[in-house]
Order: sequence, then structure tokens, then C-alpha cells
Amino acid sequence: MTSGLSVARLKRLTDGMQGFVDRGVVTGVVTLVHRHGVEGHCDVLGFQDEESRQPMRRDTIFRIASMTKPIVSVATLMLLEEGKLRLDDPIERWLPEFANPRVLRDPAGPLDDTHPAVRSITVLDLLTHRPGIVSRFSAQGPIAAASAGLNLPTGFALQGENPDDWLARLGALPLVFEPGERMNYGYTTDVLGFLIARAAAMPLERFLATRLFTPIGMTDTAFWVPAEKMSRVPVAHAINPADGQRVVFDRPGGGSLWARAPAIPSGAGGLVSTADDYMRFARMLLAGGRFGNERILSRKAIELMTTDFLTPAQRDMPFLGWDMWGPRGFGLGVSIIDRPGRQSGLGSIGRYGWGGAFGTAWSNDPKEDMAAIMMVQLLVGSATPAMETDFLNLVYQAIED
Repeated sequence: MTSGLSVARLKRLTDGMQGFVDRGVVTGVVTLVHRHGVEGHCDVLGFQDEESRQPMRRDTIFRIASMTKPIVSVATLMLLEEGKLRLDDPIERWLPEFANPRVLRDPAGPLDDTHPAVRSITVLDLLTHRPGIVSRFSAQGPIAAASAGLNLPTGFALQGENPDDWLARLGALPLVFEPGERMNYGYTTDVLGFLIARAAAMPLERFLATRLFTPIGMTDTAFWVPAEKMSRVPVAHAINPADGQRVVFDRPGGGSLWARAPAIPSGAGGLVSTADDYMRFARMLLAGGRFGNERILSRKAIELMTTDFLTPAQRDMPFLGWDMWGPRGFGLGVSIIDRPGRQSGLGSIGRYGWGGAFGTAWSNDPKEDMAAIMMVQLLVGSATPAMETDFLNLVYQAIED
């Protein structure tokens, strides 16, 4: 079996990604494509650290931010298949901190001006980011100030003594919307991670390691990086809003946010991984839930995961300030292309995946039997969406069968 990708046309992909490095948009990039069960392409370009000229590596360990979310969503579906939870279960069954929720009359109004929620938050609400829980990305007014201590100012790390302490503080705050009313991206998958821990009677990090990462060989995926692997971590950059230039956000070493096990692991954005590790996860989903001899999920669970759950009204709402849902819906932890005419690029109906705030991106295309991953380390860079668009266009144009 061959990948059906043109070697000559894949040169365009290499040249396109190298152009972003040469122009200084990013310091380096790793891209990886599998199709028809075989590796069709891999590029390792640029540097982990441009100052020291340390080259990028195929096994570079990237901060994947929100690409953590699909992994935690898969863990939830594993528990569903074991009969340990249902999608319509109220989360207070495991998280009494969220029993009897109250909702702000005005999302930016006083914290004591609330009314009882019309119903409980469900597991499905968490999987689809519709529980009404405060978001660190979009909170305004008093609720924003009240929630400020839930994560470090730099983000990607939850702040507190332990998960129980953190959940108690979040659960004491009112909801900003009614459960199920609208998508509110933020702490939701963190809460889902702690629900998994209580339903499975083990810490989230142990559940993921023993039930998912080890069985399919994701040996470099975790919530922190031990000292012996730190040489494989790149410098992460952010964009200075004042001048649009790259500045260092996090360096590898003892001072890194990922240099030690967190007291409270973030299921929303705390994992690190490599291109090959995440490709194993992607291939497992593309193969209907199986990787090698390991069955992680059933094919039917993945069909449900990749079904749009948003209402038409919810799809009309902006996502973090832009029209996210024109070409795509949202399932259980992944977005799914269903109106390709609303997007500005090549692709297929049914392509699903998710990205991360450091510019990392993953897509599975069941129609083409293809998985594609791009790894960079530029925090919320204005160029990374264009880079992802170019990446996917250059992948799709290489299909020749």
C-alpha cells in the first residue's frame, strides 16, 4: 500500500513551510502526514532554539495546548463505553461542587444577581463546551475578576493546591449562561478531566497514561517534561502586540512551566507531545478506534464524536471573535467540516480535528483516509491560521490517486 501522495507535489509543502521559517514567522516546524495507513510525508525544518541554532528534531516535544482537549474527550468516551457514565448524566453525580447551579442575570453583572439554572450541567454540556461555566477567554465584569485566580496569568496552568480545591473555587461561582445555551470556551475540559478522575477513581494523568498513552505507544505525551527529555523542548514564542514581533514565552529548562508535574493538571491545555505521538492518537481514531492490537474505542463512539452537536443558533454565534462555525460544526471535542463552501481552502466533508494556541494543528480526513499534523510553537500568532491553511492546501494538492 502506498500513500497516494505525489513526491514532486510534496516538495511544494516543504518549500511552503520552509518559507514561514525563512521569513521569521516561526523558528521551526515539524509536519507529518499519514495516508492509507502509511507515512506519506515528514518534514523537520528550522530550529528548536534559533539563538543557539539548535535544530528542530522529529522527536521535539511540543506544548500542544488545546490539542489536549480531544484526548480528554476520548477518555470520556472510554468511560461511556464501560458504562461508568452517560452523556445526559448530571455532572453533580461526580462533582457535587456544581450541584444546584445559579446563573448570572447579566454575564457582566454583579455576582449576587442570579437565578436558579433551568437544569443541571450534563456530561454532554462539558464535551461540547456548553455548560455555562465561566471562561478565562471571554469573561467580563465581576465574574472575570472573581475567576482570575483559577489559572496563572500566563495561562496553560491551573492555580491552586489540588483539583478538589480548584473545583470548589470554580463551583462557587455562578454560571454565565444557562447549561446548554451557548458555547463558552475555557475551563470546561478542565472540569471534564476531573470528572474523569472521579468516575475512574484515579488521577487524570494516571488514567491517560495507563489507558491511552501506554497502550498505543505515546511515550512522550504527558503534563510535564522530565529533565532527561528537556533538551527536546523548543523555545516557545508569543507575539508582542505593540510591534507584532516575536518574543520568548517559555524556555526549556528548570524555569519552564512544563518542567515539573503540575499540582492540578489541565485537561483543557496542559499536555506536551510529539508529532509522532499525536499521529498515533490520530491514526487510532482514523482506524475506527483501534491501534495495532489495541482497541481504544468502538467505531460507533467515533461516529458520535464526529457528529455536529451545535444548534443552528449556536453556529451563528462568533467563536473567540470570529466566524468559526460557517464551514464546520462541533462534536465531542473536535470540529467537523460539513460546509466546505464556507471555508477558504481544500478539504473534504467530514474532515475533523482541533488545534492549539501555540499554532499546533491536527486534522483527520476519513474520506481520504488521511491524518495530518503541524507542530510549531508560536502562541496565538496572527500568522499561524494562515500557516495551517497553507499546510492543508499543500497536503491536499499532493493527492494523486
